[in-house]
Amino acid sequence: MPDLAPPETVRAVLADLRAVDGALYAAVAATPTPTLDRALRLLSSAADHSKVSFAVATGLALAGGRARRAAIAGTGAVAIASVAANLLGKRLVRRRRPDREAARVVVARHVPMPTSASFPSGHTASAVAFATAVGVVLPPTAVPLGLLAGAVGYSRVHTGVHYPGDVVAGSVLGLAAAVTSLALTESLLPPAR
Repeated sequence: MPDLAPPETVRAVLADLRAVDGALYAAVAATPTPTLDRALRLLSSAADHSKVSFAVATGLALAGGRARRAAIAGTGAVAIASVAANLLGKRLVRRRRPDREAARVVVARHVPMPTSASFPSGHTASAVAFATAVGVVLPPTAVPLGLLAGAVGYSRVHTGVHYPGDVVAGSVLGLAAAVTSLALTESLLPPAR
């Protein structure tokens, strides 16, 4: 049986990762982007409660056929990601939100600071879950929805409410939620035509 890393090594690696995470957050906060600030703030707010994903899902469902199947898989993925991020991840890890005032995040970027824990990013988990599930069922949507999910994740760092590591963890969680939803969709729905 291989030797496991000693606890002090694990602690040191985690400390280094937190330092990198904080430095990336500070770099985003310190970079002037007046042209992007309003758009990313609006996108971050539009992604609250997965409003953007549900709007896309509604359009897909109305189109019928494979698009409806994609909407079902995507909506299921959002549900799974949301439960995993908000009811499990945030309660288990309990990471504090970034101090955007200390980091001097420009006020023009601010969205309301959530009261929930920071890790993982639920917005990112849901956006990635939706984009992945829908993109697998309906491949022409994969790139635009993937770009949108990436923008949602970045917007959460840009507005100062998440560290980059929260977004990375949310992305991984979103991928897992999509795989789960796709498997359930495949097993519960009749074959797509």
